[in-house]
Amino acid sequence: MLSVRKTRSDKKVTIKPTITINLKETICRISYITDTPIKDVAEFICEAGIYSKQVIDVLSENFRRTYQFNNTVYFGNLERPSLQRQKFSESTDRVTIRFKQETNELIKRLAYSLDVTSSKATALLLEYGLKNPIIINQYLKKYLRENMPPGKIKELKKIIKFINANNPYEDDFSWSEIISYIYEEIKTGTISMAAAITQFIDKHKK
Repeated sequence: MLSVRKTRSDKKVTIKPTITINLKETICRISYITDTPIKDVAEFICEAGIYSKQVIDVLSENFRRTYQFNNTVYFGNLERPSLQRQKFSESTDRVTIRFKQETNELIKRLAYSLDVTSSKATALLLEYGLKNPIIINQYLKKYLRENMPPGKIKELKKIIKFINANNPYEDDFSWSEIISYIYEEIKTGTISMAAAITQFIDKHKK
């Protein structure tokens, strides 16, 4: 009697969305400065995006079928064109991401409402997730919590608070802008992220 091989309930599902080169380079940049695999960066952005009301609000303009997000119900309209055949105006490439079963089910549900494939829904989550400063700040703060001593994070918070208190512009200085600033110091490969952050703190410490 042949034995049936069981599928592990925690087995991850691989999705390979097609995205623009510019989008992939942005993910690669975040991957590089945080020394984190591209697939992990992309997974975080998609998961954060699917739980973000801001991201879902934007995507809801393209829902062809009803979608429920927490207590909010978005009504679909089959008259809306599907984004599946959306053409890119620039070169594209694929990125490989592995999702937990739970996340994969949420992506499939989103894909159904958008009337697109799971791969296309994932590409849209990446696009709008990367454009959302809250999600990027969440990722970078998570990285810092896991890789930097609490004392240094406390100093970084003080620096951000000082810059924003004395900022003549309307927009606040964010975690992502701090990391972008530090990136310029480490892109040559001669200094680590941790060392660059330490230098940044020492330079701006009051």
